[in-house]
Amino acid sequence: MFALLPIDAAPSLTPFSHSYHYRSAILFGFATVVQDHGEKLWAMELITNSVVPGRWENVRTPPDGGEMSSTTILKVRIASGSGKITDGPPHDEKKDLTREEIVTKVWTGVIPVYESLGPPIASETNRVGEVPEHIRSYIEESNKRGKSYPAEHAGEK
Repeated sequence: MFALLPIDAAPSLTPFSHSYHYRSAILFGFATVVQDHGEKLWAMELITNSVVPGRWENVRTPPDGGEMSSTTILKVRIASGSGKITDGPPHDEKKDLTREEIVTKVWTGVIPVYESLGPPIASETNRVGEVPEHIRSYIEESNKRGKSYPAEHAGEK
């Protein structure tokens, strides 16, 4: 099973109407161990590049025999899954929207939650002066994408 659930807060005029925006997905399936060397290498490249795009081309590859034998790759045949997204502004009750003493006093909206990648911190053994372009651009693009999704789906114009 795989699950994902980022959450944004959506406070409204009354505690009864407060809610959360979520983006969730759950997948169920059956896993088998990848035995074929070529398929295992291909999967390792996909996994490596999912951490930082272009990373496979910028590291020592292919993995040596010890690394290959100590790594297990699972192939998952997805049997079923479901997903749900909630978005938009908070949903206040009509009776509260007509009450001037409430709508002029209580802030409503969406407080977005997003992942933000910080500046890279070199390891103690690092001897490369500058952070490589593929890492800098990955951080920049990830942060743009992370911030834009909640804003776009919160009803922000």
